[in-house]
Amino acid sequence: MFDLRAIRENPEAFRKAWNRRKPGLGDAVDDIHRHDAALRTALTDKQEAEKLRNETSKLIGKAKASGDEAEFERLRKVVADAKETIEACAEQEEAARAELNELLYGLPNLPLDDVPEGQDEESNVEQHRWGEPKQINGPKDHADLGEALGMMDFETAAKMSGARFVLLSGKLARLERAIAAFMLDIQTEEHGYTECSPPLLVRDQALVGTGQLPKFEEDLFRTSSIDEDKYLRLLDDLEQALRESDQDEDDAIIDEIVQGGGSIQSAAKALREHYAQRREHRDTVMRQLVSEGKFQDAVRQNMYLIPTAEVPLTNIVREAIIEPGYLPRRFTAHTPCFRSEAGSAGRDTKGMIRLHQFNKVELVSVVANEEEGLKELERMTECAEEVLKRLNLPFRRMLLCTGDMGAGARKTYDLEVWLPSQNTYREISSCSYCGDFQARRMDARYRPEPGAKPEFVHTLNGSGLAVGRTLVAVIENYQNEDGSITVPEALRSYMGGLEVIS
Repeated sequence: MFDLRAIRENPEAFRKAWNRRKPGLGDAVDDIHRHDAALRTALTDKQEAEKLRNETSKLIGKAKASGDEAEFERLRKVVADAKETIEACAEQEEAARAELNELLYGLPNLPLDDVPEGQDEESNVEQHRWGEPKQINGPKDHADLGEALGMMDFETAAKMSGARFVLLSGKLARLERAIAAFMLDIQTEEHGYTECSPPLLVRDQALVGTGQLPKFEEDLFRTSSIDEDKYLRLLDDLEQALRESDQDEDDAIIDEIVQGGGSIQSAAKALREHYAQRREHRDTVMRQLVSEGKFQDAVRQNMYLIPTAEVPLTNIVREAIIEPGYLPRRFTAHTPCFRSEAGSAGRDTKGMIRLHQFNKVELVSVVANEEEGLKELERMTECAEEVLKRLNLPFRRMLLCTGDMGAGARKTYDLEVWLPSQNTYREISSCSYCGDFQARRMDARYRPEPGAKPEFVHTLNGSGLAVGRTLVAVIENYQNEDGSITVPEALRSYMGGLEVIS
């Protein structure tokens, strides 16, 4: 999250930075000071009470040995009062820490000084453009083109999954796959990224680490599953409880056999039969708990579908100390991404621009410090731009303002590709430098040199690119008057030499 010592020592810098994000947000500094003071007071009081308890406990034995009952009772009262103080301070500490963490986890990263101030996309600053938009007479929308080809079906997808889903088929499905493979080849073979195939389901702490939780849960798709470790522990507890509850019955069986002159073998046989009945009873109890839903509720854990491969790729360095010589680390992955688009009601409801499920090639970099991070941001953005250049798709680079950046970013470039049907540029990639914001949440560190004290790494992430939006851009920019789509030269080898989709 944030360095509390830095906030204590330079509160106005944090106040100013957060106010640049959103007017008034800097007032959170006062709340941080209040919760921090309460936490430190509780810790100090608890430590003093623990010290008093420990010192007094040593004197109790001496008072007892000397026969001084009055002193003995007085000391016992001091220890008892100290224990009560410790328990009360521990509760105060827990409450103050929870309130402080809730506040800190909900605050966005601090924008760099060169990030333009503003509250929405109107304040973003164009950096440069590449390519000239093609002159197309009466350009058609990608959805109309895809549906006319019979290879882009929103209606059938809606029957399965609802709105904001698409079913691609035939050559358009292959074109989407070709685009992803093309991107991966560029990033791995030319730009030095290591390809990964990460999990698509992650635990909540992974999303806390990258900043999507707890503040942006409404944008996520949450699932639930049985926690196997908890399941087995509860199973053992249940069996132990049944075993203890039947101990008297075990003793009765043994007594009956012994008193009747039975042998050890007959006693063992009787107990085996008894235990078999008990296991059957345990299974019956378990089935009853499952049928009532009680057992699942006790062991259920939340899992989330990833909104972007940034989450698992960045968490590769979670709770790790990277030894000298292993930075920078660069990872890439082609994965489906899942977003509820809770804050986008009514926007881009037609076509593939804003779907609940889409494919993306993600780029993640892990570096040592801010200087390396800013250089890596330029490099990463250029790696994403290269894909658009190879596909000959006109685009522009935008420097986002403070109010339009993602919560975890300190500086962000958006790449916007030209869409003829909309006569404008639309976002196709977002590349962000996050500083140590995510590393602090994940406890991801490195050693500057052998034996040195570990420091927090700095992380970056970017799209290299959004596959679905790239498909949209290709369809619209390479459309022909007869409704066919020319395959870009860079993709033809991935399409078996196919030149036109018709």
